[in-house]
Amino acid sequence: MMKTSLLKKSHQENSLQTAQLKERSESPLNWLLLLGIVITIYMLGIQSAMAHGEKNLEPYVRMRTIQWYDVQWSKQKLNVNDEVTVTGKFHVAEDWPISVPKPDATFLNISTPGPVLIRTERYLNGKPYMNSVALQPGGDYDFKVVLKGRLPGRYHIHTFFNLSDAGQVMGPGTWLDIGGNAADFKNNVQTLNGETVNMETYGLGNGIFWHSFWALLGTGWLLWWVRRPLFIARYRMLQIGLEEELITPLDKNIGKAMLIGVPVLVFGFYFMTVNQYPKTIPLQASLDQILPLTAKVNAGEVDVETLRAEYHVSERAMTLMLKIKNGSDKPIQIAEFATGGVRFLKKGILAPDHSNTDSLVAREGLALDNPAPIQAGEERQVTLVAKDVAWESERLDGLINDADSRIGGLLFFYDDLIGERFISSITAAVIPKFN
Repeated sequence: MMKTSLLKKSHQENSLQTAQLKERSESPLNWLLLLGIVITIYMLGIQSAMAHGEKNLEPYVRMRTIQWYDVQWSKQKLNVNDEVTVTGKFHVAEDWPISVPKPDATFLNISTPGPVLIRTERYLNGKPYMNSVALQPGGDYDFKVVLKGRLPGRYHIHTFFNLSDAGQVMGPGTWLDIGGNAADFKNNVQTLNGETVNMETYGLGNGIFWHSFWALLGTGWLLWWVRRPLFIARYRMLQIGLEEELITPLDKNIGKAMLIGVPVLVFGFYFMTVNQYPKTIPLQASLDQILPLTAKVNAGEVDVETLRAEYHVSERAMTLMLKIKNGSDKPIQIAEFATGGVRFLKKGILAPDHSNTDSLVAREGLALDNPAPIQAGEERQVTLVAKDVAWESERLDGLINDADSRIGGLLFFYDDLIGERFISSITAAVIPKFN
């Protein structure tokens, strides 16, 4: 009798300790709930971003990987279902940064704030392609992307390349105004069996069902375990010898049912899907091979060697000492230096104005020590100064703080009639000057 009483008393004490531990474990949950409410209220007041973080990318990556130029948008105002085409060119820098993986797998895309457009066509060097593509350092490419308006609004859109293991390299962008009614949008495609379906709604109910099914199953499984004391409370129960109460026979039976039932469900419905849709195209994982164009940059007619590059911090100016040899049959003059999304133009030169892109243009930001045209066959040493506050506002001056402190960019030459154009990709280590 005494032994039985002692056991009952011990069991009552253990039950009391369990109840106290459970009460303590619920207290932190209340604090977490309150914290979640505060964070939610704070998030409601945050405004949407107006850019894509391109300024946060290291300057040497923006300058010495994908060098964009001649990017144009066919229109900036369109309606839902209307198409807009973006075209342009880019040069893959020869002086590819050693810390950035080589562009053996890249993907050209358009950065948008959500699914406000859909991409209907995409071409590289005139060839349509669907997959990632390998780019060659030193290669020249042109591209074309056709987009279709989907959601009305005003959106900031960018071209960009996704580099495998490196991230995004943003190109020039623009603001697009999409009018009309979102309900009018159509995205119809024809399947392999000839059926026309609306991609906006096709399979939507099936997708909602399966997402809901797995979400409920997973939530139920979690709730089954978190309904009892957690972490410290469970540890304390182990310490006082209540490990048998942590996992009951019912828990074990439910675990066995889940272990067997989930794979059976997956395989069963997989075979049902295969039988219902026997003709399918799997997701593509190949790598397209598209050769560069005939050289457009560093084509050989104009040869440029960068002798020295200095960045004057107080003046926000980059000084480049260049040795230029004009191998063409006509006089040429420097008109533009483009780097990191900024175009520095020489005063008095009517270089092409890509007015529908948001590239920053310093219209009188380029100066030469000798502005006279370089004659055919002449070799001349030129000091070029690209000066503008854009070095600071675009965070390109951070180059002098990088471990890879080298500049890269495109130098544009024109003949006297502003007709034929010659482009050179230049690069050099940068020496900072603080006086």
